[in-house]
Amino acid sequence: MNDMLQNSLLPTATLEESSAGCETKLDEAIRRTQAFLLRRQQADGYWHFPLEANVTMDAEYIFFNRFMGRDARRQEARVVDHMFSTQAPDGSWSLYPGAPGHVSLTIEAYFALKLAGISPQEERLQQAARFIRAHGGLAKAGVFTRCFLAYFGQFPWYGLPAMPVELILLPPWFPINIYAFSSWARETVVPLTILMALKPQVPLAPGEGVDELWLSPPTPQALAFPGSREWISWKNFFLAVDSTLKFLSRTIPWAPLRQRALRRAEQWILERQDRNGGWGGIQPPMLNCVMALKTLGYPDDHPVIRKGIQAIDDFLIADGDSLMMQPCVSPTWDTALGAKALLDSGLSPDHPALARAAEWLIRNQIFKPGDWSVYNPDLDPGGWAFEFANDWYPDVDDTAVILMQLQRIAIKDRHARQRAIAYGLQWALGMQSRNGGWAAFDTNNDSEFLNQIPFADMEAMIDPPTEDLTGRLLELMGNYGFDLQSSRARKAHRFLLRTQRSDGSWWGRWGANFIYGTWSVLAGLRAIHDDLHAPHIRRAVAWLKQHQNSDGGWGETLASYDNEALAGRGESTPSQTAWAILGLLAGEDGVSREVLRGVEYLVRTQNPDGSWDERLWTGTGFPRHFYLRYDGYRIYFPLMALGQVRQRLRELRGARARTAAESAVHSR
Repeated sequence: MNDMLQNSLLPTATLEESSAGCETKLDEAIRRTQAFLLRRQQADGYWHFPLEANVTMDAEYIFFNRFMGRDARRQEARVVDHMFSTQAPDGSWSLYPGAPGHVSLTIEAYFALKLAGISPQEERLQQAARFIRAHGGLAKAGVFTRCFLAYFGQFPWYGLPAMPVELILLPPWFPINIYAFSSWARETVVPLTILMALKPQVPLAPGEGVDELWLSPPTPQALAFPGSREWISWKNFFLAVDSTLKFLSRTIPWAPLRQRALRRAEQWILERQDRNGGWGGIQPPMLNCVMALKTLGYPDDHPVIRKGIQAIDDFLIADGDSLMMQPCVSPTWDTALGAKALLDSGLSPDHPALARAAEWLIRNQIFKPGDWSVYNPDLDPGGWAFEFANDWYPDVDDTAVILMQLQRIAIKDRHARQRAIAYGLQWALGMQSRNGGWAAFDTNNDSEFLNQIPFADMEAMIDPPTEDLTGRLLELMGNYGFDLQSSRARKAHRFLLRTQRSDGSWWGRWGANFIYGTWSVLAGLRAIHDDLHAPHIRRAVAWLKQHQNSDGGWGETLASYDNEALAGRGESTPSQTAWAILGLLAGEDGVSREVLRGVEYLVRTQNPDGSWDERLWTGTGFPRHFYLRYDGYRIYFPLMALGQVRQRLRELRGARARTAAESAVHSR
């Protein structure tokens, strides 16, 4: 503690003055947010905040209803209201608020609104049509948009990439197979290959199509995917393969393995339906699996179809008077982070709310092998998934955060807690990749060439280890007594040293962006007892301080994924301010002026009910292509930051008091 005092970044007198004034404000701010969070807890013990993505979620819900022949006009009317509320003044829709208009998103929104009965003469649709045509028309649609258009006869099938259903038959040792793909790609690709093999055709009423969005009649050349400027490249290789497969399918209709592959893909889908009726816990495979099974001939009243439709409808959530379609639900993540926020802010570990949260989490631990076990057959299960039900795809991020909170919470059934911890810790650590890092759902899922296939226009075909997750797993290890003597920790440490940017920051895969990554890594390095005076830590701390805004907060635009010159730059937000404060507390033993200014920003912008407003999005689905707004981020991350600052100030004040007492004794 004396070292902490000596390393405090404020002079003693300043610390005393700042601490006294700051703690009073902290106490009240923390009390309000704790009360807010406790009010939001569900009776079963979990927390669940809305999760928002771009307009394609709403549009594809409408496509899905029309594909399935469902009459959901009442729900769709409210979904339409939400869609219009997110339209930009130029008529477009974008990846996130403030981003430029996105042509594929706008195409999907325009088509869905027409299917929902909105007249194309309506000014808002007219604006959208003008934007689409000004940006190249339907020929510029992305892969998933092309798929949905093709189901309704609005896009030629030859304009889609070749994804033969026979892919399901390739063994895991083959360089290209479904288990070499990321979990989210795998879950989506398998049902899509059925749809692309059977080419369903959903009839439209006159005037519902979107032919007006073509600038010229489509041709194979106009719809071709762009190649690489380099003559020899994976992209050009896969484009040649794509052309060959399409040529063969046109000229040689005989496909001896087609029926076998369709049966295998069908069985794969059926095996992976979760207990709540969904697949993979995310919207794309859920829609595609139900549509694929319908195309295979499953009747609407089949239990698999009924459960699948219900799981999709369960993703609808009210947004004022409108309805929005969530890409996913995040109760496990919200519960783990909510519990951490309450613990960090001083709520007693034996508080009933924390006990209920811990018991809910323990009940939802997964003890069955998932897809991750294909390449890890000897690793016992024990992880947690992000959603209410997703047994095939637990992830290491949720698992790590949960394990760190279970260690702190007191519950009556100690045996159940210890069992959960033992299995969870073994599984999470066993998911380390050979390069020392951790990915979200799989190990060694890093075959970069797969992002060059024509289907991969979102560059999300793999799930490689990332800095933020590796930092989180180091934090987990440190919390359970590991240090840099551990071979796993040393490998992870080397991974982080290799991936640190020259300016001192780390990239953030799952949160925006370098602020998130830098915080996550610093938290891990501190937990594992890395040397806080080491150059890599000092550079990271300096980077965070250099990017504080004049209002005392921190912010980073999602555009930093496209342009790294924007790293750490953007309008201040509560969640990103909290990440920066937490990163600075992890990287230093004292309380810096920057931390206190950040606290002042959070206290000043807090609402009377203990919440914060956060207009901008700070969550990441797929960098550069898909972003998220976690409604809970504006609550539990600021509460963590305020709680940790208060605890640090108390520790420093206590250390100073002890030092003063020792000096008084010696002076006698």
